[in-house]
Amino acid sequence: MSDHPDHFLLICDTCKSQAHAQALSDRLSGTLPDGFAIRLVSCMAGCDHGQTVGFQAPDKAQYLFGEIETRADLDALAAFARQYRDTPDGWTNATNRPRALFRKTLSRMPALPSGGTS
Repeated sequence: MSDHPDHFLLICDTCKSQAHAQALSDRLSGTLPDGFAIRLVSCMAGCDHGQTVGFQAPDKAQYLFGEIETRADLDALAAFARQYRDTPDGWTNATNRPRALFRKTLSRMPALPSGGTS
């Protein structure tokens, strides 16, 4: 992971517990591409689908995934991180995302316009 990240993987520390979120962070650390940092955050309102994980970066769509439970899910998150980083606007189609995440996408929100509102 980079010393000056501009992409972030967010892990909810409310879904299951802070310890669970930290363990997830520890397992993902070292698997993410350059430019990423992991942040533990409070509730992302995906409570019925815990464990939730989000992706965000400036000028890119944002994603929220839920029910992250297995090693395959973690591998898919690392693969998606590379895909997300390499897209100019963060926009990916469900069929192009790693298969393990296909039914785990809770939301995709468009990027905020650069320089403010409109």
